Amino acid sequence: MVKSTKRTLYERVAGAIAEAFREAVIFLPSDVKRAILRAAAAETNPVAKGELSNIIKNIAEAERLNVPLCQDTGVPVVYLTIPPDIPLTPDLYHAVAKGVRRATTDVPLRPNVVDALTRNNSNDNTGAGMPAIHVKPGETLTVTVLPKGAGAENVSRIAMLLPSQKDEIGKFVVETMLLAEGRPCPPVVLGVGIGGTFDGAAALAKEALLLPIDKMTDFEQQLCDMVNTLGIGPMGLGGDTTALAVKVKTAACHTASLPVAVNVQCWANRRATVEVKRE
Repeated sequence: MVKSTKRTLYERVAGAIAEAFREAVIFLPSDVKRAILRAAAAETNPVAKGELSNIIKNIAEAERLNVPLCQDTGVPVVYLTIPPDIPLTPDLYHAVAKGVRRATTDVPLRPNVVDALTRNNSNDNTGAGMPAIHVKPGETLTVTVLPKGAGAENVSRIAMLLPSQKDEIGKFVVETMLLAEGRPCPPVVLGVGIGGTFDGAAALAKEALLLPIDKMTDFEQQLCDMVNTLGIGPMGLGGDTTALAVKVKTAACHTASLPVAVNVQCWANRRATVEVKRE
């Protein structure tokens, strides 16, 4: 009976993963849609205004046709919150992978995951280290997915600054977008991780993309304004809005270092959370 209950739980996890990916790749979160509508209303460049209008139509058509917003449905990044009474076992990881395979077939998701060296495609978006799973304790069992496309991921950067270079964080963020230009399909959302370790800063930057973009702190707004002075604009064709938002997450770090990472996300800042019901 215990094994049967566990199998049922893991099946619900797999189902929640598949549901979350379907939600994420088809329906853009409401805070992101509002940010795009605000950008369209404020844009003064005619070409940029037209590109934002195309993005808005794209969002509506995806919802109407129940198809993914973009042909690049990304690689699967998954965040789990796990209550104390649920063991962290290989079966839980297998359930997440099962949900990804189900979503790949049913949504469908484009099979993007390949072996890093041979480039052989798994054809189901699983493989060594994929899906990327991050686990944290929580009161409820939830799955959050962040499909991450290559165009934005490829222009993300990390720097190991010195503590004396704290005032250069903004410069690094702006430089990252300057080098990226139109490749990540702007207007972008930038996740910035500050502190931790080399790998920790990158993880913070990616987690920052899960935060609502309706509001920014003074520091985040300052960074966003700096990026928007570049004039790269929607799709890199020029305009007032290069970044919809900048979101920052921080962690303590070594007294002798200041890691800073920027994880770039395109205008389709896709994410979704599903709670796994406890029956």
